[in-house]
Amino acid sequence: MPPKQILPFERPIHDLEEQLVRLETQVDPTQTVKDSIRNMRVEIARMKRDVFDNLDAWQTVQVARHQDRPQTLDYLELVFDEFVELHGDKAYRDDRSILTGFAKLDDRKVFFVGHQKGRNLKEREEHNYGMAHPEGYRKALAKMQMAAKYHLPIICFIDTPGAYPGIQAEERGQAYQIAVNLRDMSMLKTPIVCVVIGEGGSGGALGIGMGDHVAVLRFSYYSVISPEGCAGILWKHVKHADLAAKALRFTSQDLLKLGVIDEIIPEPLGGAHRDHRQMAATLKTSLLRNVRALSTIPGNELLKRRYEKFRRYGVFEELAAGE
Repeated sequence: MPPKQILPFERPIHDLEEQLVRLETQVDPTQTVKDSIRNMRVEIARMKRDVFDNLDAWQTVQVARHQDRPQTLDYLELVFDEFVELHGDKAYRDDRSILTGFAKLDDRKVFFVGHQKGRNLKEREEHNYGMAHPEGYRKALAKMQMAAKYHLPIICFIDTPGAYPGIQAEERGQAYQIAVNLRDMSMLKTPIVCVVIGEGGSGGALGIGMGDHVAVLRFSYYSVISPEGCAGILWKHVKHADLAAKALRFTSQDLLKLGVIDEIIPEPLGGAHRDHRQMAATLKTSLLRNVRALSTIPGNELLKRRYEKFRRYGVFEELAAGE
């Protein structure tokens, strides 16, 4: 079924899909109509492939933010067999922008942490648009430490434009708490698998992103800043967000080339927003493979590999002039 939100570059596909629906709803189609339906299906698949294989960075951002794109709660229903949510940080409140709890992935018990944005206004206000406060990161870390105590693999789903930048969050130690999460997650003696399922914005993403295996869905992005924020700083106006997106090199293909991530998880033809179940099946296969592989590695070796992995980030080589 076509998505409710139609992105500009999806419009030709959507128009052809509407024509196809009209043909398919005919009561007694002729052979000519049947042939047209078959040819139109082939043409739609070709158009999807041509469009989505050639998205630029800004178009990728638009897909990552698509209102119909599956979110954490969708994956909890489609990927995991059970989920028992745990609440609160034992200090201030329960931040609903990050969900934590025990989950079951086929026959494996795991611990789950993930951002949730919400779709309608009520849900978005409840989950603060996926932008966590310090208590959200404190909740996530405390629950992950408990999971490590019982040797449960940890799965983190990242989908946030960034940590909440409000005054109250800063007063309660936003930057400090994210730094604590980075430090303490790096020392957890249990496998950690992180997946960027939509937006991976800045420290808000890193606060639950210290994984042994970091994957990104094909049309997601993982960046030090949003394109709009970068454009505001460099060009003094958000209208240059497309230029900023290109300069940031934050698409899944760029990140894999730069060694920032370990895997690109393919999406259904036309993006995850077009087929939640197929996307969930692909994601589940990746999670099971990586959790099983990491679970065979001893804790001390896991810490060593994790340390070396993140120490390699940002390494570059300088050449003498003219060499």
